[in-house]
Amino acid sequence: MRSQPNVASVDPVWTTIRHEAEQVVRDEPLMASLVHAGILHHGSLESALSFRLAQKLASQEMSELILREIMDEAYEADPKLGLAARADILAVFERDPACHRYLQPLLFFKGFQAIQCYRIGHWLWEHRRRDMAYFIQMRTSEAFGVDIHPGARVGNGIMIDHAHSIVIGETAAVGNNVSMLHSVTLGGTGKEDGDRHPKIGDGVLIGAGAAVLGNIRVGGCSRVAAGSVVLQDVPACKTVAGVPARIVGEAGCAEPSKSMDQLLGEAVVSDS
Repeated sequence: MRSQPNVASVDPVWTTIRHEAEQVVRDEPLMASLVHAGILHHGSLESALSFRLAQKLASQEMSELILREIMDEAYEADPKLGLAARADILAVFERDPACHRYLQPLLFFKGFQAIQCYRIGHWLWEHRRRDMAYFIQMRTSEAFGVDIHPGARVGNGIMIDHAHSIVIGETAAVGNNVSMLHSVTLGGTGKEDGDRHPKIGDGVLIGAGAAVLGNIRVGGCSRVAAGSVVLQDVPACKTVAGVPARIVGEAGCAEPSKSMDQLLGEAVVSDS
């Protein structure tokens, strides 16, 4: 007889989410209906995602059923979407001290949900379905307060903590394993057309309220301090702070986006 693969080893993220969901049902019976509909009824993370995201984005203008069909189509056509979602779940679990289970981002965290909606919109954008992509962008902004243009390029392992008032422009690029907090703007500097938005390297940490403006580059594994306004290129592995931002020291660790250390500490150099 042909042996069956160990499902947990094939998709450990989804298996863990299902186990956690079963525990929620035991601990909080009033959540049973939500958990069964959102997780336990589904055979894969992709199916659960399309159900949950369609619920969040549905409106009188576009039904939940139509949105779910669009998302199911995207997940089936491009397996990388599901892989990116798993990387994002792990990023949130590992970096956010308020996240104690894998199912929390899927059910409760709007930063994770908004990024997955962006990924669907970007898939539509890449397949020349621009108007539907704009609709997904609009509803994501309305539902989550996160406005990411579907033409932007965003890597995997993204963590957006709290995720209120996030803006990422059309020609922006965000690398892998990037962390940002609420009220971050990756925008332009005026009415110029063409390539006009920031390029954020891998492993970058962007603090709350920071604005990175223009077609500039923030080097890998750098830190942008909270409230800073970055208008010039940032070298790799540096910390920048201020308005306008300037280099105040080294990044302080190998991967700022994972350590989530936002204190300047000994990284700050003297003004003298």
